[in-house]
Amino acid sequence: MELLHAPVRLPPHLEGKLLRKIWFVGAAMISVISGGIAFAAGAVDPTPVKSENGKYLDKEGNPTFKVAPDGTVDWYTYSGYRRYHSECHVCHGPDGMGSTYAPAVTDSLKTMSYGDFVGVVASGRKSGNSVMPALGDNPNVACYMDDLYIYLRARAHDAVGRVRPAKKEDKTEAYTKEENSCMGRK
Repeated sequence: MELLHAPVRLPPHLEGKLLRKIWFVGAAMISVISGGIAFAAGAVDPTPVKSENGKYLDKEGNPTFKVAPDGTVDWYTYSGYRRYHSECHVCHGPDGMGSTYAPAVTDSLKTMSYGDFVGVVASGRKSGNSVMPALGDNPNVACYMDDLYIYLRARAHDAVGRVRPAKKEDKTEAYTKEENSCMGRK
């Protein structure tokens, strides 16, 4: 009987996955408790005011995009394009402008907060006949939530076109470490 009370230690990659799931469920619960999805009265200016390890942030600290005059995009926007087209475009359309299955996320991202975006993507949502599946336990989505938000925010503000960005900033070492940790790689 004593073995039933022995502490159990999960392998590091499973421990990280469990912590991500707990975080996303918590974010979803906060969204539900606070009355669901709230939209800002006006869109927040997406202009980046600072950068932390290659991630650009707006004046309110939300992840945002940066596109140089020559068309070079930040790594997160580029990665978001790739992730969007591997997981989201089948329903939301190849350019985020919606389809018969799902709404235009480019419209939603004009006013939807980052927290609300994470809550909907992680926990899903049902609206009439439309169902957004919960993707919080899919590491190909959960580990790239910022990337997806930043890319779609750039699309919503017409900062990037419908095609794969031709030029991108380099992936930072901090990004690589975070990605490896989230995906359970050493």
